[in-house]
Order: sequence, then C-alpha cells, then structure tokens
Amino acid sequence: MKILVMEDEPKTGTYLKKGLAEAGFMVDLTDNGLDGLHLALTESYDLAILDVMVPDMDGWQVLHGIRRAGKEIPVLFLTARDQVEDRVKGLELGADDYLVKPFAFTELLARVRTLLRRGAKTKESTSLKIADLVLDLLRRRVVRAGRRIDLTAKEFALLELLLRRQGEVLPRSLIASQVWDMNFDSDTNVIEVAIKRLRMKIDEDFEPKLIHTVRGMGYVLEVTD
Repeated sequence: MKILVMEDEPKTGTYLKKGLAEAGFMVDLTDNGLDGLHLALTESYDLAILDVMVPDMDGWQVLHGIRRAGKEIPVLFLTARDQVEDRVKGLELGADDYLVKPFAFTELLARVRTLLRRGAKTKESTSLKIADLVLDLLRRRVVRAGRRIDLTAKEFALLELLLRRQGEVLPRSLIASQVWDMNFDSDTNVIEVAIKRLRMKIDEDFEPKLIHTVRGMGYVLEVTD
C-alpha cells in the first residue's frame, strides 16, 4: 500500500518515512503544501498523512483541494495544535483522524492500519492478482496456487510494486527509489538479489513464470505466451 506524507520538519518526515517503510508501506514524502496537493491529485494513494502547518499551503487547504477534486482517500492530520476548534475544522473539511504531536509511532501505525481497513471496506478489492498469485493488502499475505508464501517486508513491497504496475518494465532506479528509498547505485546488487529471492519464492515451483528480466531496462511482472 502507498502512503503520502506531508511534513516540513526534516527529522519527523524522515522518521515517519523510515518507520512506515519498515512496516511494509511505500511512502512519498514532501515538505510543502503545493507539492503535497499535486502528488495527492496526480498519484494513487491508499492514505495521506498531512501536517497542518507546512509552507505554501497549510494542511487544511490541501485537504480542501483533495476533497474538492473528488478524492476520497483517508486523511490523517498531524499537528502540534491541540485546540478543539482546530480538530473540528479538520474533521469538517473531511479528515478521518487527528493525531497531536508529539506522538508514539506505534500509535500512529495503529491509526494508519485502522484507517486503511476502514477505507478498504468502501473499495471493490483489497487484493492484487495475476494468474494464480494473490497478494492480500490488508492481511499482508501472499498465496500462489493455494499455497501460502512467506515474504519479508521488502519482498512484499517489491511484489506489490510489480503487481500494481504489471505489464510495465520497471527500471532499477525506480525500484530502488520506491522500495529501498535510495538513489540507484550501479555498483550495488541489492535489487538483483531481491529479485532472485522473490523469484525463488513465487516462480521456482510454479508455472507460468511471472517475473521477467528485460536486459538493459529492468524487470516486468506479466504472463507471457
């Protein structure tokens, strides 16, 4: 699942992105309202975490823009302001939850998962599928041909990315930024190793093969003839 985080405090933003990534989520981080609104309107997210006091546009304005555009993604507000009026304003604009700083990450993660479960009830599907492979987004479970497959958090995130963009050749640079939150380094083989391990788990004992290498370009998840 993919989460948008809008937070202008560098330490807090990094802390949130790292923690959510370690929990198995893909995360886009921005430190201002204009970029936050642009991302919310042009990308597909399962949840948005918005700090109220950010440059350019505050969180309330961003939320107003999201709802005015018809986007119904769950929104969790983060703020240092613990005034009843502020909480009411956010909820009236369409926020789904409100967390006051400072907060424990475990509480934020619990609220994130609750909002995702709640939001999933309004969607047609909470799983991604190709051939006989099914990835359950809520239970974070992978099954192929009826067999449960255990994946690490990074392997799950990698498979989710491939499934969300199945049929599309994904370059190593994109995989590195989305799954490992790092710039691609041609001297490292972390992506090749992860792809190899994922193939062993979801392809080695099954047909058809799903993960394919496109030489000089990247990797693609698809069923080929």
